[in-house]
Amino acid sequence: MGSIAINRKKCDLCRVCVKVCPFSAITLVNDIPEIGQACKMCGICIKECPQKAISTIDDKRSPVDKDSWRGIMVFAECTEDGVHPVTFELIGEARKLAAKIGHPVYAVIAGKDLSHKALMLTEHGVDRTFVYDNGQLEHFRVDIYTNILEDCIGRIKPSVVLIGATATGRSLAPRVAARFRAGLTADCTKLEMRQNTDLVQIRPAFGGNIMAQIITGDTRPQFATVRYKVMDKAGKMEDAKGMSEICPIHGKLLKSRIEMLETRKKPYETDITEAEILVAVGRGLKSRRDIAMIEELSGLLGAETASTRGLVEDGWVHYTKQIGLSGRTVKPKLMITCGVSGAVQFAAGMKESACIIAINTDKDAPIFRIAHFGIVGDLYEVIPELISRIREGGRIDAV
Repeated sequence: MGSIAINRKKCDLCRVCVKVCPFSAITLVNDIPEIGQACKMCGICIKECPQKAISTIDDKRSPVDKDSWRGIMVFAECTEDGVHPVTFELIGEARKLAAKIGHPVYAVIAGKDLSHKALMLTEHGVDRTFVYDNGQLEHFRVDIYTNILEDCIGRIKPSVVLIGATATGRSLAPRVAARFRAGLTADCTKLEMRQNTDLVQIRPAFGGNIMAQIITGDTRPQFATVRYKVMDKAGKMEDAKGMSEICPIHGKLLKSRIEMLETRKKPYETDITEAEILVAVGRGLKSRRDIAMIEELSGLLGAETASTRGLVEDGWVHYTKQIGLSGRTVKPKLMITCGVSGAVQFAAGMKESACIIAINTDKDAPIFRIAHFGIVGDLYEVIPELISRIREGGRIDAV
């Protein structure tokens, strides 16, 4: 990890660097330029300094002793109803990774009244669950939870830390990684483990056109957030022999700069990631009012309506209904796509669906490459026919 420094012997205090820095990261302290934490290492100051007094330097790290970091740790995210389902997907993946290198599986959970939740983690194959149980942890506050994870990781020293790519996880993971001066790979869709305990973190890049393989082999622990609905859930183990450990919570761990004034329950919203049946619509829809036709089909099937990015950008569909790399990842038992071309960004968010039925006028549309069943036809002809046959109780597979 490098940084930018000013050579005081060469600097003639011309202040050019202060003027050219686009991030206002260089300020005058007692009339002497100082580079602050806002520096993004863009290099403009290096290029513009007339005295060549600014340069990059390498911060040398001590070689990491990989053998002293052992285990795969999962952050178990609590919800009002229990444990977030992504936790069990992470446990399932952690068990696979740990089996390859003979490491244990750990979980860390923070909140209030956690005995039942901790037991659930043990039943699903966690070897040791570290429980931080305190009334002040009932509601998520990112600075306190960062302290908790830093404390647990510092004591246990796991080789890998997996966190769900939820709103909570995306807020928490980078802060914890920064405490250990370690890298973080976000929104992973696949993980692989090497025999030397280096984690290969795989995620879509360049709009989903390639799958990047990222390795942070020079640091420990290795941090990754994992997308929900892309991994298989861990099942219960009848012979589970894991144990829970109540962790001491020192006062400094609970220090927060956030004051909780009031909590309000968010109104219930349907979540397409939890739907077992989805009807997704794309650019083949000609008019906003025609969404009513799609929603009618969804209603008859007991499904949720979803869409591609284009309709969200047009304001026709709420962003919470978007499927794809910049939207939600879904894994329903049945997915029906209507007028969806099947671009890689969309396909990456739904290709793991158990059964995909595609409706499109273009027989060469990419969606047909991943669909289990395809209907080459106009959605304005096919969907009304489907609706009619469902209402009559007829067979829809004959369309």
